[in-house]
Amino acid sequence: MLIINGIEKRFNNGTVNEKIALTHFSLTLEEGDFVTLIGGNGAGKSTLLNCVAGVYGVDQGSIIIDDIDVTKQPEYKRSEVIGRVFQDPMMGTAGNMGIEENLALAYRRGKSRSLKWGISNKEREIYKQFLSQLDLGLENRLNTKVGLLSGGQRQALTLLMATLKKPKLLLLDEHTAALDPKTAEKVLQLSDKFVKEGNLTTLMVTHNMRHAIKHGNRLIMMHEGRVILDIRGEEKQSLTVEGLLKRFGKVSGEEFANDRALLA
Repeated sequence: MLIINGIEKRFNNGTVNEKIALTHFSLTLEEGDFVTLIGGNGAGKSTLLNCVAGVYGVDQGSIIIDDIDVTKQPEYKRSEVIGRVFQDPMMGTAGNMGIEENLALAYRRGKSRSLKWGISNKEREIYKQFLSQLDLGLENRLNTKVGLLSGGQRQALTLLMATLKKPKLLLLDEHTAALDPKTAEKVLQLSDKFVKEGNLTTLMVTHNMRHAIKHGNRLIMMHEGRVILDIRGEEKQSLTVEGLLKRFGKVSGEEFANDRALLA
């Protein structure tokens, strides 16, 4: 479903501030893979997601989604097949619009617009069914402005919107980092539910090692813009945080440098 082939990304190319974020990076995700991605500070995790989503162009290499080469496609074009949830709960929704209006935008992704009445009663019933899955009571608040919701409610809504049309690829960019532990656990449970039910190919960046181990069927660890560990199956199921830290040190020759991950 996703083939990343030898991509490289540099910032401030040719200057004293030149930074190589990704070095001949390659990764393949099969359909239905749920891959957690973790790494130290500056490992290139967010840069990778931004390259896949089309926020950044790549200097070389290719990105293929469902047999379509999207390397040169702009971000808005890739959004037809990519769902994304950001770290900031404010980024995935329009705060000055109602819950049903936000869902309507997600529900119409990739469809042509017309001049007919915006949201039908039939659609409202569909939205209520979707919202009831969140178990947050939002199905009874369709006209509530999203800006009035809590961060956790807003992030849960963003997750629902990102998965509503069954994207080819779901990108979760540290989507629980700004939430309190209890709310983060709720959003992660919803993530597992939507990924499993939709058989969604998913790439989740996290700073939390326990989350990286617990969720998904495969764990990727990055260091200095490349993959240094690729753990799956029974090996992942038996993994511990201490074991992961030891393996990182053995492969990279360094100590793991991510305060948030270690504190979590």
